[in-house]
Amino acid sequence: MELVQSFPFITIVFSLTCGVFCAVLRGNRARTLCLSWLTVTFLMSLSVLLYTLKSDGYYIYRMGKWNAPWGNEIRVGVLEALMATAFSGVMLLSVLGGLNHIFEDCEAEKTNLYFTMISLLMSSLFALIYTNDLFTAYVFVEINTIASCALVMLKSSGKTLVATTRYLIMSLLGSGLFLLGIVMLYGITGELLMESIAEKVREIFASGEYSLPLTVIIGLFSVGLAVKSALFPFHSWLPDAHGSATAASSAVLSGLVLKGYIIVLIKIFYRIFGLSVIVSERVSNFLFLFGFLAMILGSVGALRERDLKRMLAYSSVAQVGYIYAGLGMHSQAGMVAACVQILAHAVTKPMLFIAAGGFMDVSGGNKDMASLTGAGRRDPLGGAAFTVGAMSMIGIPSFAGFMTKFTLTQGALQAHTPLMIMALAAIAVSTLLNALYYIPAVFTLFSRRDDGKYAGVRARYTPSYAGATVAFILLNLGFGVFSQAIVDAVSRGLAMFGA
Repeated sequence: MELVQSFPFITIVFSLTCGVFCAVLRGNRARTLCLSWLTVTFLMSLSVLLYTLKSDGYYIYRMGKWNAPWGNEIRVGVLEALMATAFSGVMLLSVLGGLNHIFEDCEAEKTNLYFTMISLLMSSLFALIYTNDLFTAYVFVEINTIASCALVMLKSSGKTLVATTRYLIMSLLGSGLFLLGIVMLYGITGELLMESIAEKVREIFASGEYSLPLTVIIGLFSVGLAVKSALFPFHSWLPDAHGSATAASSAVLSGLVLKGYIIVLIKIFYRIFGLSVIVSERVSNFLFLFGFLAMILGSVGALRERDLKRMLAYSSVAQVGYIYAGLGMHSQAGMVAACVQILAHAVTKPMLFIAAGGFMDVSGGNKDMASLTGAGRRDPLGGAAFTVGAMSMIGIPSFAGFMTKFTLTQGALQAHTPLMIMALAAIAVSTLLNALYYIPAVFTLFSRRDDGKYAGVRARYTPSYAGATVAFILLNLGFGVFSQAIVDAVSRGLAMFGA
């Protein structure tokens, strides 16, 4: 086995180790260690991506070379490597972009704990992407939940405590349903590795036994992970949590954390049950319906908001709806659209939250739209990033979000007539609603009306904020320009995802 094939395992284990060291270091040293390791994980993930693109298929890495059922394993293909590269890069840029706010919003003695949670969160995301073991996925789902709640709570205020409590309650509900599904599936199959479970599931479906329990299990997995990823109508915790957290936390939670759970769900659909079973059990119909509602009602919620960060949070509800609508389209094109949306949203929404943090800096810490009048002129770099992000969310060509809507439309055209009509209508209406709240927000941010006591304020750029913002802009534009190559990589990855 080549050294590069060990990198996924190294990124998981050493990210956990990095978190342990950050917990005992002072704030500045913890920051340096965390950022250094995030850079290394990005380079390792990029190396794995290049390796898988050159290979003909996926490979299995067994822990300690023990086979099932005693051993644990991770599975690495093009899609996993692509997701890991994107997630590690976005994590690094999100922390860099919100670095000043981390030290301002967190108590001095707790800043090292912030970087501890970032390291644990990165480890859990890598594990959710790579693991081939269902119980391991549950363990890291819980690590993900704890770290995410801590990232919200470390900003000391009454709002964040309330938001964290709601977040924790809903997350634990989702985790409980997910664990119950694992327990029932293990009781039927006696296996935890996904391929081994899949063999037993095929035998069970062929024999006609346990058909009702398997339907219940699929429902538990789907609802549990839908709750954790804030699919409508399980999204009520999200605006408060993302809207009240520090800028880096909001960027990470919206851009990455929600997607980690969806990746686990896609793996369950592909590697355990198979898409044909998901369609025959009509689970995909429910996912599409709730995705459809999220696309519309999430945008309506954003349209009604006057708080910029809460507006972005409601926008994330709508964007998660795009992913679930793609999952529910009964087609390979819909799955490709869902995965492309995971990537497009990951490189766009954190940029918007980081830009919002910059606007707050030049607006006295306020985030209501009235106080943010002209903030884009006071912070031109943030204004440019927000404009690029807004165009991407609307779906303007040459920006990252356009390819999502294009591939989703292709998936809709391959669906049967009622579903096709609903999907096309949802895409059209949601795009219109996106334009109705993003374009006025851009106009307000660049308005030349009297911006009151903040008129003379100008942004003072730190290297981390400026560098991360520019990188996000280039990343988004690069995604838009080279989107077909990304779609091809996703399609190739999905082809081997359930092989």
